[in-house]
Amino acid sequence: MLNVKRRSQAILCSFVVCLSVLPGTQTLAEGVPDDCTQLILAIGPTWNSMRGELRLFERPRGGDWKVVAGQFPVLFGKNGLAWGTGILGQNEPGLRKKERDGRAPAGIFAIGQIFGYEAHLPAGADYPYHQVTDADIWSDDPRSPNYNRHIVIDPKNPPDNYSHEKMRSGDFAYHWLIEIRHNSDPPVPGAGSAIFFHTRRGVNRPTTGCTTMARDNLVKVITWLRANRHPCYALLPAGEYENKWRAWNLPSPDTLRSDVSLAR
Repeated sequence: MLNVKRRSQAILCSFVVCLSVLPGTQTLAEGVPDDCTQLILAIGPTWNSMRGELRLFERPRGGDWKVVAGQFPVLFGKNGLAWGTGILGQNEPGLRKKERDGRAPAGIFAIGQIFGYEAHLPAGADYPYHQVTDADIWSDDPRSPNYNRHIVIDPKNPPDNYSHEKMRSGDFAYHWLIEIRHNSDPPVPGAGSAIFFHTRRGVNRPTTGCTTMARDNLVKVITWLRANRHPCYALLPAGEYENKWRAWNLPSPDTLRSDVSLAR
């Protein structure tokens, strides 16, 4: 009888373990990582929205989120949003982000490095930074072995056969770039590349997949970020946010109705 009881317990434990790792299954362990204590949160009205609102949140480790800046307007992909690949989102049913689909990746993502034209970050900033030159490119060609990677080339002898984006093109919109780590670990060819926060080109100019904002607001984000707080980015349409905020350890919708001024 004792052996039967032990076998039953073992079967039950195996069932629970299997359930916890099924793709798309919500468990208590899922959500924004515990060590993420800075959160950039953007919400669009629908999956097809090219506009949304962005807020910055902070929390003590294990504590509740508190809004510290926002809301301010942002632009997404010209065709809206699609599920991306990051900390969360890749196992969700629905439209998937693809290369050149004109959609911004939805889900939760780590924040990578900051890139820019200047020798140093703006005053008050303290975050990993790389000053770009003519040698810095980002591969956006799924055929390339460096797809969705920052690489340094010889600008006088650029690689043949593969397309890429110059990171120092003289475009004011790319003066500062904050890497959003979509499809990064490792990159899947064709699942989307070169996803950043950067300066918008106009109030009515959506992107091909990045999240853009006014330059002053972008600089506020740059000076706020701290690597030791493991910042994350969450982007969701409003309906998905209502469904997932609790399971994904995101701020309560009530906090979105208690905005503060950008002045800090």
